[in-house]
Amino acid sequence: MFNKYDVIVVGAGHAGCEAAAVAANLGSKVLLITMNMETIAQMSCNPAMGGVAKGQIVREIDAMGGYSGIITDKTTLQFRMLNSSKGPAMWSPRAQSDRKRFAEEWRLALERTPNVDFWQDTATSLLIKDNKVCGVKTSLGIEISSKAVVLTNGTFLNGIIHIGEKKFGGGRTGEKSATGITEQLVELGFEAGRMKTGTPPRVDGRSLDYSKMEEQWGDNNRGRFSYTNVELPTEQRCCWITYTNTEVHETLKEGFEKSPMFTGRIKGLGPRYCPSIEDKINRFAERDRHQIFVEPEGWNTVEIYVNGFSTSLPEDVQYRALTKIPGFENAKMFRPGYAIEYDFFPPTQLSLTLETKKIENLYFAGQINGTTGYEEAACQGFMAGINAHLKINGKEELILKRAESYIGVLIDDLVTKGTEEPYRMFTSRAEHRLLLRQDNADIRLSPIGHALGLINDERLEKVNQKIKNADTIVAYLKNTSIGPNAINSILETQGTPGITQNVKMFQLITRPQISFEDLRKADSIFNTMLNAYDQETVEQAEIKVKYESYFEKELEIVDKMKRMEDQVINTEFNYRELISLSKEAREKLMKIKPRTLGQASRISGVSPSDISVLMVHMSR
Repeated sequence: MFNKYDVIVVGAGHAGCEAAAVAANLGSKVLLITMNMETIAQMSCNPAMGGVAKGQIVREIDAMGGYSGIITDKTTLQFRMLNSSKGPAMWSPRAQSDRKRFAEEWRLALERTPNVDFWQDTATSLLIKDNKVCGVKTSLGIEISSKAVVLTNGTFLNGIIHIGEKKFGGGRTGEKSATGITEQLVELGFEAGRMKTGTPPRVDGRSLDYSKMEEQWGDNNRGRFSYTNVELPTEQRCCWITYTNTEVHETLKEGFEKSPMFTGRIKGLGPRYCPSIEDKINRFAERDRHQIFVEPEGWNTVEIYVNGFSTSLPEDVQYRALTKIPGFENAKMFRPGYAIEYDFFPPTQLSLTLETKKIENLYFAGQINGTTGYEEAACQGFMAGINAHLKINGKEELILKRAESYIGVLIDDLVTKGTEEPYRMFTSRAEHRLLLRQDNADIRLSPIGHALGLINDERLEKVNQKIKNADTIVAYLKNTSIGPNAINSILETQGTPGITQNVKMFQLITRPQISFEDLRKADSIFNTMLNAYDQETVEQAEIKVKYESYFEKELEIVDKMKRMEDQVINTEFNYRELISLSKEAREKLMKIKPRTLGQASRISGVSPSDISVLMVHMSR
């Protein structure tokens, strides 16, 4: 029944879908194994994509030829650009999605992708020969051969769901957990751990009083994730904001003695930056209220996602506390919130390609590596799928650097530093975030996608034209002068000093108070020029001129760091022989086996003096 596959992807969440799609688009014959064909790309928690730093990741995936941005744009309920009042390095796109349509569009996209086959079953073990993976075995006893395997098991590996004092096996509500693979990997010498995540209750939107809440609409000039011309929905839906209060908190505290988190029944660590409501009350006891985002789950459903109210308390406590929130007095609950505990494998056991160090051609991606979030999972799946295809075809691997993408930062953090709690991406994790903006993901990464064959010539030409047009706008500003009569009234209105003689327009736009819109009013030729270009090109040019000096300084730093990143270390090098290294450094370097001197410098426990020793040794 089964021929041999090039790549088998186990799990059809966000990581698995991107891995299967990209490996197939590169030319591999792919089998996607999922426990349930009806839950492909299920949004298990919040029906939204993007957010701070996460939105940049989705744009990066799209810029290289992945599907997440396209699927999100097709199924958007509401789009907002977060942090738009701050500098462009902080701008982060976020979209509320139609949960059902998101999953449906992903399945359609995969079914339309040649080379992707599907099999509904549970992978219970790996087939391994001579320390190389060669397929999987399923719960039906079927052995399926392949050249590479990508594990994207999400929260299903020995998953346990907790609601108050009740607990039962499951990888997601209504779905059973997966067993067998953890046990086999541990036998093979892999280190495993436990992590925890959670989700809030869902309620009937018809039972809520929205007049007691604050409306939260999307952007009027709505953006998009994908650089393609995918058609966007014509309308947006409203979300709302309300708040907990002391009465809500006191009601929740009544269930603390039955909380699986506080009683120690949950051993795994939960996400620090997305805590449960009981954890918020416990950790931030001085606060008398917490924000609750009331978010619709789709166009054609009344189900509401209660964002900010993740909990594993008993369902009766959840309900009583909910009804104390303004607007929720008569709320009807569809399903309670719960916590889920699951197995993960510390990612220091992987190389930068996401291939395991112990078993050749075996790749891990997503929550199995200790991350949290759809976007973090999707980009890992995308990179694992690419590298699995490249490896089995004898081609050079793809490793994105920290200075060229958030994806590179994420993977380097995981593999080099590891994680003891669910890892979530933030702009603060990227030391070169000024260069890694959401607006220039196509400029940074589309050439890589094109070289792989994921981006066609037409799309790359569009990127090159965007660069050329932005440069034309910048050149005009640098070469064109403007006089006091044309601009001073505008400068005065914006609260910045006027000029006494002609100056280059470039000098004025570097003032923080002045924008392209101001210069449009003062120079009709400039206005006509901007009207000829699309919004992204104009935005790119404005960012370029306003932050040019900062970009130059950042690039100088990147260039200095590049020298260390380019110094390759033999992964078979025996650090124990370098007695000048500290004992901790020898242990850490032997465990992680860094690819470059730059990666070695980021390992916790490896000091600058240890790096100096390595540099001296390598120069010899």
